[in-house]
Amino acid sequence: MSDNMNTRTGRRRAKEQTKTNPNKKKKGLFKKLFIATAVFFSVLVIAGGITVFSMIASSPQLDEERLLLAQSTEIYDQNDESFTLLEAVENRIYVNINDVPELVENAFISVEDIRFREHFGVDVRRMVGAVAANITGGFGAEGASTITQQVVKNLFLSPEKTISRKIQEQYLAIKLEQQYSKDQILEMYLNAIYFGNGAYGVQQAAITYFNKENLEDLTIADAALLAGLPQRPNYYNPLKNPEAAEKRRNTVISLMERHGKITAEEAEQAKAVSVVDQLNPAKREESPYQAFIDQVLTEVEAIEGITTSDLYTAGLKIYTTLDRNAQSHVEKVLQTDEFIQGYPDNEDFQAGVTLIDTATGQIKAIGSGRHQNEVKRGFNFATDIKKQPGSTIKPVLDYGPVIEHFKWSTGKIIVDEPHNYSDGTPIRNHNRSYSGPVTMRKALADSLNIPAIKALQEVGLDNARDFAKTLGIPFENDQIYEPYGIGGFTTGISTLDLAGSYAAFGNEGIYIEPHTVRKIEFPDGRVIKLTPDPVVAMSDYTAFMISDMLKSVVTSGTGTHANIPSLPLAGKTGTTNFSAEDKNTFNIPANGVPDVWFAGYTTRYTAAVWTGYDRKGEGNYLIGNDRRLAQQIFKVIMEEVSKQIETPDFNQPDSVVKVGIERKTGLLPSPFTPKSEIVYEYFVKGTEPTKVSEEYQHIPTPTDLSVAYNKDSDQIMLTWDYPSDLKDAVTFNIMQSIDDGGFEPIMKTKDMQHIITSPTPGSTYRIQIIAVADESPEVKSDPAEGEVSIPEVEIEEPVEEDPEPPEESPTDEDLELPIDLIPDPEPDSEEETEIEEEKEEEDTATSTSTSLTEAVLDIEKKKKEKERD
Repeated sequence: MSDNMNTRTGRRRAKEQTKTNPNKKKKGLFKKLFIATAVFFSVLVIAGGITVFSMIASSPQLDEERLLLAQSTEIYDQNDESFTLLEAVENRIYVNINDVPELVENAFISVEDIRFREHFGVDVRRMVGAVAANITGGFGAEGASTITQQVVKNLFLSPEKTISRKIQEQYLAIKLEQQYSKDQILEMYLNAIYFGNGAYGVQQAAITYFNKENLEDLTIADAALLAGLPQRPNYYNPLKNPEAAEKRRNTVISLMERHGKITAEEAEQAKAVSVVDQLNPAKREESPYQAFIDQVLTEVEAIEGITTSDLYTAGLKIYTTLDRNAQSHVEKVLQTDEFIQGYPDNEDFQAGVTLIDTATGQIKAIGSGRHQNEVKRGFNFATDIKKQPGSTIKPVLDYGPVIEHFKWSTGKIIVDEPHNYSDGTPIRNHNRSYSGPVTMRKALADSLNIPAIKALQEVGLDNARDFAKTLGIPFENDQIYEPYGIGGFTTGISTLDLAGSYAAFGNEGIYIEPHTVRKIEFPDGRVIKLTPDPVVAMSDYTAFMISDMLKSVVTSGTGTHANIPSLPLAGKTGTTNFSAEDKNTFNIPANGVPDVWFAGYTTRYTAAVWTGYDRKGEGNYLIGNDRRLAQQIFKVIMEEVSKQIETPDFNQPDSVVKVGIERKTGLLPSPFTPKSEIVYEYFVKGTEPTKVSEEYQHIPTPTDLSVAYNKDSDQIMLTWDYPSDLKDAVTFNIMQSIDDGGFEPIMKTKDMQHIITSPTPGSTYRIQIIAVADESPEVKSDPAEGEVSIPEVEIEEPVEEDPEPPEESPTDEDLELPIDLIPDPEPDSEEETEIEEEKEEEDTATSTSTSLTEAVLDIEKKKKEKERD
């Protein structure tokens, strides 16, 4: 090599070879990249194939028995004890495909799988469209399942939306098509699918909704309604949501027309029929705890990946929160007269109750109405109603948010006075009067509307809405308006919504969504835990202060009929009103109302009760004792579930302090604030008042002043009275004026009596008693005044006596008297005379002292008698 490189020729050749190397390197690089890419994709394909093969290999077998029979779902109570089975067979009548009219087949095929008769189990065209939708909306955004795929999914696969399950579904669908005819598969589908309201299979559905045992009797509108239900059977349930059901039915009718199954004229005629007019639901026997079970099914149906059909076919084990004793008691309270004898004698009267565990959000019992439902999954007056909540919403929309955001105290002064909504519309209290300055506690206890709206306006609609939404209160279009603050909702809420929001106040501000299902166990052993996560909905001070104010509602406010003295209980009443038009149309009396609510809670349980009528009509109103039924229902339920358990009071958090304030000013009381005007309220720590009220700085004037002259003792006796709770905080200045002269101070004393000695005879004494604050000497009362005139001294002139005739000198006989009649000799010494004079002075002094004491005692006696009166 060195020889070649040393020659010119060798160097030139080497240089030429160097120039040609880059191209060779590039060609080598491309080749390597191509090989690497090919290997990568080969590995990917192989790996994908292995993965797909693994997924297919793990697919369940097509069990012929499972194609015909469903696995029952078992439901357990709060103690994990089984109490019922959801057996599809009990609610299904198997129908042969030959007994299914072509009209019914066409309805289902039009909406579910129009190319059912053409594909091999998987609709490739439909699958491409679904893939595009899933790319833009995420996996699972749109399904491409054919009728065949739905059969295998419902009977053999789990409800989860995964690639693995989808591949298994497609594989089993193809395999099912290879083993069974199209008619057999359609027959399986029509008998396996769930139609809501406990109806399993098309034959049972026809009976449930139309009371038609022969499918030949179904009209186009009937067939379209049934075909539209399987997609969302609970939402499209025509017995609960006829508007949504009619819209879905009309969509199916349009698809039938588009695909040539019916004519345009037939479609128009079918759409013209109201869903309500179609329905003729069959009656059935009520299952035990049916109201609770209905809510369980609603919750399970809402779980992502679980279909309604799974409830009757998948062999699930559903563990619930049901308290069977509480549920039975609630049903007895509502559906018998055993506990409440004052129910209106009116078939339209209804009531609904939701009872939940305050600390966990677990629903313990549901009262669906006054009468047992005659149809499964029928209307539930506890969970399905959407009624205006009246004043029960005030803690949620008004006072709760304003405490949370502005830290208002329970003693916040709000002036109840004429006031308007922001648009100028006047607001009225229920009693059509005004209370002036009131504390927030008093405003809530008396259910005053104007202070509530003032609080809402202060905190703002957005803050109020967000606060309530965190507590599970729904709002149509996410909008609220000022009338919402006193319950004037557009759509309304249910007892379930209200109970959930109130429980958060009793749970120290922690909201847990009310729920009936704790967990679900699948036949393969998988478990889904469904307890909702707790949410910090508010500060602990907000929760406590609302709870403490709501205690006042039941002890001294509008909710006293719900009070249970042995329980620390909080609650709120709510009432709605008829419109002027309804009053005139249905002859509603002045005090008649459509709805009355009561919601309340302890640290253990929370319950919300609605009472009212399921339709408007003559005589359908609550009046008199009817308006107390919601409180009475609440009381008998809460008493039952609370007996034999300890119920702690609401815990005052460290963030809250209790302070005595003046009820009308909200400021600290002065020493002269009457005790009757001092209330003790809660403040967020650091916001308590520091200013002392000047409302009572003009201290009271002494009363019952007595100015009397005692002639025997020659003294003026003064006595007066003063409020017992203030007398220790004042000193009394005694002022004196003689004969219209100026007043001059003569004495300061803490006593309420005084003696003026040796007054000037013939003079008039005017007396003033002024109370002076010890801590603020400049603060003085108005004077109490009295006067007395001292009589002149009377001087007696000597009386001249007639001269007596001279006495004759006694004779000796006259002087001879008996010895015992001889008088003592006259005292002849000055000493004896002085002794007599001193004795007379002592007698006089004793007499004067006795007279003064008696006078004072007499006055004190009269004052005590007056106090007793």
